[in-house]
Amino acid sequence: MTTKPMTLFWSSRSPFVRKVMIVAHEVNVADRIEAIRVAVHPANPNAEVMASHPLGKIPTLVLEDGTAVFDSQVICQYLDERFGNGRLIPSTAEKWAVRSRHAMIDALLETALVWRLEAARPEDHRQPNVMTASRLRIQSGLKALEADRSFGVSADFTLDQVAAVAALAYLDFRLGEVAWREHAPRLSEWFDSASRRPSVVATTYVDAS
Repeated sequence: MTTKPMTLFWSSRSPFVRKVMIVAHEVNVADRIEAIRVAVHPANPNAEVMASHPLGKIPTLVLEDGTAVFDSQVICQYLDERFGNGRLIPSTAEKWAVRSRHAMIDALLETALVWRLEAARPEDHRQPNVMTASRLRIQSGLKALEADRSFGVSADFTLDQVAAVAALAYLDFRLGEVAWREHAPRLSEWFDSASRRPSVVATTYVDAS
C-alpha cells in the first residue's frame, strides 16, 4: 500500500519556504513531501492555496489526512516534533531563547520583503522613510546576531540557526546592497560553515517561476 505524501505549497524564492525545506532535510522527510510550485501575490489570491490556507499564504503543508499546517514557524516545529524528536528545539530553558531568536529572524525577513517591495515601486512612488527604516531594522537585527555567542561555528544546528541561514542567504539573493558581511564578520564565518550542511546545499534559492 502506497502512503500518500505530504504536500507543500512552495516557491523556490521564498525564504520562509526554504526554512521549512531545510528542516525537512534535517529530519530526513524531504522525500516524503511533494512540493507544489505556486505563485502567490497580495493583489492576486491563489485559489488552490486558499483551499488549504484561508489567506492563501505560503508555505502551507498539507498532511497525509488532508489537514493543513501553516505559518513557517509552526510547520518547522511540527516537522521537528513529529520526525526529529525535537532535536532542533532544545527541551531545556534554552528553548525560549531559540524560539525568540527564530521570531526575531522572521521579523527581519519580513522587513527585508517590505524593503524589496518598496524598492520595486517606480521611483516617484517610493516612500524613502520606509526604506530607511527597513535598513535600520535589518542592521539592528544583524548586529544582535553578530553579538550572539550561540551563533558559533561549532554550535548545534537549532531552529533559530535554520532561520538565520535562510535569512542571510536571502539577503545575498535579493538585497545584496545590505552588504551584511562587512559589519558581521563572525556571523559571516558561521554562515559559511552552516551553508555547507547538506540540508542547506539542497535548498538553494532559484530565481524561477
